[in-house]
Amino acid sequence: MKLEQNKIDDLNIELTLSIGKDDYSEKRKKRLNDHRRNAEIKGFRKGMVPMGLIEKIYGQSCLVDAVNDLIAESLNNFIKENDLKVIGEPLPAEDQPETEWKNGNDFSFRFDVALAPKVDFTLSKDDAIPYYKIEITDVAKSEMKENLLKQYGSLEEGAAAGEDDFIIVDFEQGETKVEGTYVALRNVAEAVRPSFVGLKAGDSIDVNVNEAFTNEADRASMLKVEKSALADLDPHYRMTVRNVKTFVSAPMTQDTFDKIFGEGNVKSEEEFDARISERLAAEYSQESEFRFASDAKEYLVKKADIALPEKFLKRWIYVANDGKFTMEDIEKEFDMFLKDYRWQMVRNYLMDKYSVKVEDADLLASAKAFAAYQFAMYGINNVPDQELENYARNILAQEKEGRRVLEQVEDTKTIAAVKGAVTLKEQTITVEQFRALK
Repeated sequence: MKLEQNKIDDLNIELTLSIGKDDYSEKRKKRLNDHRRNAEIKGFRKGMVPMGLIEKIYGQSCLVDAVNDLIAESLNNFIKENDLKVIGEPLPAEDQPETEWKNGNDFSFRFDVALAPKVDFTLSKDDAIPYYKIEITDVAKSEMKENLLKQYGSLEEGAAAGEDDFIIVDFEQGETKVEGTYVALRNVAEAVRPSFVGLKAGDSIDVNVNEAFTNEADRASMLKVEKSALADLDPHYRMTVRNVKTFVSAPMTQDTFDKIFGEGNVKSEEEFDARISERLAAEYSQESEFRFASDAKEYLVKKADIALPEKFLKRWIYVANDGKFTMEDIEKEFDMFLKDYRWQMVRNYLMDKYSVKVEDADLLASAKAFAAYQFAMYGINNVPDQELENYARNILAQEKEGRRVLEQVEDTKTIAAVKGAVTLKEQTITVEQFRALK
């Protein structure tokens, strides 16, 4: 058996493996004997099947398996003995001729192997990365306060419908009457909405429902019919308002404070305002950190200047995914893949350089924060810690979600290490300027 190496360039080598009859014959013989011991063939006792019949049935598959075992052993040993850092796995050469699997033949195989480039760079205070601080304005505080009070407000009887209000209406068309339908004015098409604004209980107007409610699912719900039936309906209805419902913000009372911040945590409007400032500061800080992480990743990947064997990577992605993606699919997403792959290499290098370790406590804390965020999206705040922890542990138990949390924590801790090594070019800007950043 002979293995020869041909260096294509700094990132690609070709290995040629020659395997003779003497190399695989014993392995093939052992496999045939294993089959003979275990084969259950009608007309023969177990273990007594003639070797000629075993050879006829299993000969070729034993040859293929024996040779493939030798290939795997040879390639793995070569990579290990030469301390090669490879990307993916060796792939058969694209122009590898079809193998004639015949016992007694000599075989020659060529493999493409991609080498992982060495990542090596240093960081110092000469490396400057932008860090944006978002200023907290009175307008922002007022908006958050108003939104919180609206979130915990209630629907009450109104006089005339405004753009943010609801109306309860009856739709009539000849003998057909649809009663007690809720209509949110914000869902009415802009071109038609002015005719809805100002309506009072008892008012009636003619409505083309196709023009007023362009969303078919909403229209079917309001008319209380199946979506499939809409096409056959005459869209012209007489609409009569029963009631106007306006959304009234929650009052500045202790009950409201307790609902928003938890019982007894806020006891006055001044404390309410202070909590608003704290929330804004926390939100803005989180946005600033997220932006810094994004800018830092881009800066670090550019500084590392990692060359990758792109042609090999495309083939490897295709093979590794068993053809689930076409080469056209891979081409479309390849730039994003390269960006993520380079960052993974940089992150691994920096984690080693700065001795970044991820503990179980880090993973649990990150999963709990994600759980709290998910609850908050549904308006559920102040979730008991034990419930959050149980939810977080369930997240970590899922392979895909657990991996996502791990990568997120690795990113966060790596960026924190980088933050202490470089210079932050701090700049205070408005939230509007921040959102406009590219």
